[in-house]
Amino acid sequence: MPFSVREGINIFLDGFVPTENLRFRESALTFKVAETALEEEIKRMCRYDYPKLKKKLGQFTLTVEPGEFTDSEIIVMLGENGTGKTTFIKMLAGKLESDEGGPTPVLNVSYKPQKISPKHQGTVRQLLHERIRDAYIHPQFVTDVVKPLQIEPIFDQEVQNLSGGELQRVALTLCLGKPADVYLIDEPSAYLDSEQRLHAAKVIKRFVLHAKKTAFVVEHDFIMATYLADRVVVFEGTPSIDATANSPRSLLSGMNQFLESLDITFRRDPNNFRPRINKLNSVKDVEQKRGGNFFFLED
Repeated sequence: MPFSVREGINIFLDGFVPTENLRFRESALTFKVAETALEEEIKRMCRYDYPKLKKKLGQFTLTVEPGEFTDSEIIVMLGENGTGKTTFIKMLAGKLESDEGGPTPVLNVSYKPQKISPKHQGTVRQLLHERIRDAYIHPQFVTDVVKPLQIEPIFDQEVQNLSGGELQRVALTLCLGKPADVYLIDEPSAYLDSEQRLHAAKVIKRFVLHAKKTAFVVEHDFIMATYLADRVVVFEGTPSIDATANSPRSLLSGMNQFLESLDITFRRDPNNFRPRINKLNSVKDVEQKRGGNFFFLED
């Protein structure tokens, strides 16, 4: 039977249709952000900084404000298309030279690009064996990454025949399986359905925490970005012309800054905590804007 929009989405996320007494998913999908470990519980050993950077690509200029990051931390990049998020990631990865500013820290980097083009002639198993042999046979990596990303069922499929979602999961496994200090992950949710996105987010979060690494993530799925981020880098400016990447800041103030630039306010659904956009100029929208609360971590 048809439901109202809010009710229908919540039933889909809950995995249970009450009118039919039908369960179609083992566990409900919830979006409680407060799953991150407490600050004092995480022993941060390494601290890195990067200087002010500038890059000109054709008509486009990107300015990166200086910032710092530590291990066991995920920094999510927020901004419109064409504001230089991938350019910044490539500069950190050493794939693009900065025009101005000091050198970026010399780090061992593992990079998952935005566009995945499969060139490997062979099966998924052969690809993993060739690229990340030590990781993919390691029991901890199998438990933390391979199993939750459901890689085992596609082990014997040809890489060339994989769907977009399967390729994305394999690319994520390859990226996390490579030994590195910093993991640069561009659009991990592309081609994945809502359930797989949550699995992928949990995998990245758990891996970064356990392995005491840093991850920089470019993500347009707002719910996934909210779940992943310890801190955020907000990109401002005119897409494809001139943009600035601000220094990393806390999730709450970064999200507030980003949503204010879009003139959007969010509230949280009381049932599963998913972020919901308020209608423009509604009572809630006006009330939150007046108080400067464009984004809520908890209601």
